[in-house]
Amino acid sequence: MQIVRGRAPGDVPTTARTDTFTGTVWGDPVLPTTDGTTINSVTFAPCARTYWHHHTGGQILVVTAGMGWVCTHGEQPQVIRAGDVVWVPPGERHWHGGTTETIMTHLAVSIGPTVWEDEVDEADYRKGALHG
Repeated sequence: MQIVRGRAPGDVPTTARTDTFTGTVWGDPVLPTTDGTTINSVTFAPCARTYWHHHTGGQILVVTAGMGWVCTHGEQPQVIRAGDVVWVPPGERHWHGGTTETIMTHLAVSIGPTVWEDEVDEADYRKGALHG
């Protein structure tokens, strides 16, 4: 048997995310910021989500487990499931997270800085239940 380690000793551990997230969210760095790109594995409990935000260079989300929602400002939340890949263009205001009943884990590849904005209000979040 061979085990290929995903972490080196001293790497940043899985942490609960709080300042720019609603609900219970865990983040696990996959790659430290390199050439302006950050990769994290993020797990959202049911009803957990990011705040509104955008990325100066865009973002790629690769859903690895569960089912969640992603929403561009002014649009309805869209269902995303394990295996889906989402491209969010530079500057597009959006949020993402678990549904009201399911967890979701995704790899978040963020290109350039993330600009965090305000919390997604409950009414906007719950619109996902009506469309997904």
